[in-house]
Amino acid sequence: MVRGKTQMRRIENATSRQVTFSKRRNGLLKKAFELSVLCDAKVALIVFSPKGKLYEFASSSMQETIERYNQHTKDNRTDNVNHVDEEKTQHLKQEAESMAKKIELLEVSKRKLLGECIGSCTFEELQQLEHQLDRSVSTIRARKMQVFQQQIEQLKAKEEMLIAENAMLYEKYGLLPRQESHEEREKVPPFESSENSEEVEVETGLFIGPPESRNKRVFPN
Repeated sequence: MVRGKTQMRRIENATSRQVTFSKRRNGLLKKAFELSVLCDAKVALIVFSPKGKLYEFASSSMQETIERYNQHTKDNRTDNVNHVDEEKTQHLKQEAESMAKKIELLEVSKRKLLGECIGSCTFEELQQLEHQLDRSVSTIRARKMQVFQQQIEQLKAKEEMLIAENAMLYEKYGLLPRQESHEEREKVPPFESSENSEEVEVETGLFIGPPESRNKRVFPN
């Protein structure tokens, strides 16, 4: 029959706690002394009571034992740090090698897409390259049409803005944009052949004046 372990907890009664402390402290000091004598071990024991009183035992010099402990702890920390650094270095080295291989594969794939170094490619590899290029061209064309459509929409928006600004200027200065009637447009004859081109005079220079006097045309009598 296996007995369950008794749970250890703090003694609540102060008197019982002090008596237990004295007994266990003496037993601990005795065990430390026996360990140092029987096993020729370097033992240093430090105990503080609940009230802060110091009890200690050292098989040799307490200070030397503490310094030796500090040095040992420092060496262990250094060894641990060196071990961790070595593991990190090894891990970074493996990652660098893996990245180098990936870059090399990407360079080979890039050269093949440019039509270089394809002499050793099999039919299946060439067919795969062809499909990949077709997909790339389709994607580029789709993006091109999207950009072209965006530019058209921007130009339309700019045109509408300019028309609105022009209308505001006409309204501000009390002017109405002059539009030629259908009869006026029909009265304007088309340009004739070069034999009669001297009979038509068209002003193309900069003109300042009312809108009615623009596009002056001189026709033969």
